[in-house]
Amino acid sequence: MNKELADKVKTRRTFAIISHPDAGKTTITEQLLLLGGVIRSAGTVKARKTGNYATSDWMEIEKKRGISVTSSVMQFEYEGKRINILDTPGHQDFSEDTYRTLMAVDAAVMVIDSARGIEPQTKKLFKVVRQRGIPVFTFMNKLDRDGREPLDLVAELEDVLGIEGVAMNWPIGMGQTMRGLYDIANQRIELYHPEEGEEKFIPLVDGKVPEDNPMAQDPQYQDTLGEIELLEGAGAEFDKEAVLAGEQTPVFFGSALTNFGVETFLKSFVDLAPAPSDHTVNGDEDLAPDDDEFSGFVFKIQANMNPQHRDRIAFVRVCSGEFSRGLDVTLARTGKPVRLNNAVEFESSSRVQVSEAVAGDIVGLYDTGNFQIGDSIYAGKRKLEFPALPEFTPELFMRVSPKNVMKQKSFHKGMNQLVQEGAVQLYRNYQTDDYILGAVGQLQFEVFQYRMKNEYNSEVEMTSIGHRVARWIKPEDLDPKMSSSRNLLVKDRFGNPLFLFENAFAERWFHDKYPDVTLTEKL
Repeated sequence: MNKELADKVKTRRTFAIISHPDAGKTTITEQLLLLGGVIRSAGTVKARKTGNYATSDWMEIEKKRGISVTSSVMQFEYEGKRINILDTPGHQDFSEDTYRTLMAVDAAVMVIDSARGIEPQTKKLFKVVRQRGIPVFTFMNKLDRDGREPLDLVAELEDVLGIEGVAMNWPIGMGQTMRGLYDIANQRIELYHPEEGEEKFIPLVDGKVPEDNPMAQDPQYQDTLGEIELLEGAGAEFDKEAVLAGEQTPVFFGSALTNFGVETFLKSFVDLAPAPSDHTVNGDEDLAPDDDEFSGFVFKIQANMNPQHRDRIAFVRVCSGEFSRGLDVTLARTGKPVRLNNAVEFESSSRVQVSEAVAGDIVGLYDTGNFQIGDSIYAGKRKLEFPALPEFTPELFMRVSPKNVMKQKSFHKGMNQLVQEGAVQLYRNYQTDDYILGAVGQLQFEVFQYRMKNEYNSEVEMTSIGHRVARWIKPEDLDPKMSSSRNLLVKDRFGNPLFLFENAFAERWFHDKYPDVTLTEKL
């Protein structure tokens, strides 16, 4: 074992932030970056008139709509730890991007709107986190507004998600009446708006504020003491092993918008969250993060992050060993060697050349088309392949054509580059070769159309062919005459044939007519 490498790996904290849209996920990301010293002021996705946009929302359409439509990666140092944050889209139409991102992290921070509680998209994302068994840290956000009772919010974690919640701090009031937080873990009161000359933190003595402190007589504080007694009697006790096993979630309250409670959360998180652990390779082997040989996998590809250069970045989660500039690796899918000369990491909206990275780090590789989502790369002679990343079969389909036939070159370039990011799938009509796009949500088409116009100067016509049931067929079983108005025959971007059935009835009719033909949801 390389002790120096092992020590570096232990300092890594790599996590994704997940939530329902508008729960404040991107805002808390901003505040974490602020605490990490990589930005000077936090923008807000709501402040469109001021021109202050969320740092993690780099795409122009994100700034216009005030939502995240793609995962972003940011890094900073904090109290001796190397933090890698992956901010994910909350909107369900971009679930596939989020699901793949969750394969590249060691923990998750779940942001919940304290007025709304657990919402549908949070439930979906939590299921993925639960399946992976990764630790979850919960931040109950928007305490600066009136919300639901804290006891109800913690109880809902177990009732709806099936995970035990253990309070690390507790609100003293909420909204207009908020006075602060009762910090259970650190045995202190954190004041929301300290008076001039007043300390931000009041140490507790035997679990209470000293009698000579004005807070001791505050009605909100007295109510909180009663709730703390309830928690001590009936609430869960903190169990670090249960947290690391994904069976218990530490719960923190605060307000990301006003940056209240966020630093307390971050300090606890870096202490409690796990460092990188083993990965499964080659089906059933365990690969230790401090293994000497470098390895990693591509979980995301993004085109045009720098509109001036029209670049393409492949995001790699480092799983073992140490990356260094000029490293020679093998691309497992093709067996071909690749030299990693140009790699970057992201600090807010700026890029920094990577000289070294270890397990847990996320590096961006400039890519000319070598990589695909899910690719494994490794140094050394031992072949290493990581498990396949999740793929969603599209449900909505659109015919796509250029508005200006004189701009075919930019049209084809944009089509091919954007589909490689994995948010939309590209198909060609088997007979006419016309382009057809498939996606899991309507918003993906809107983003695609916007980016084609603004990044590739190619306006496109999009005609809906509605919901379809996509089913692949073995090439040897295919007879083009099987196609009809109810089951459109197309080929995917790798040339594999599939039918787009009008509905489940049309698929059953096909089965009855061709009982010996096997159709599959995925290849």
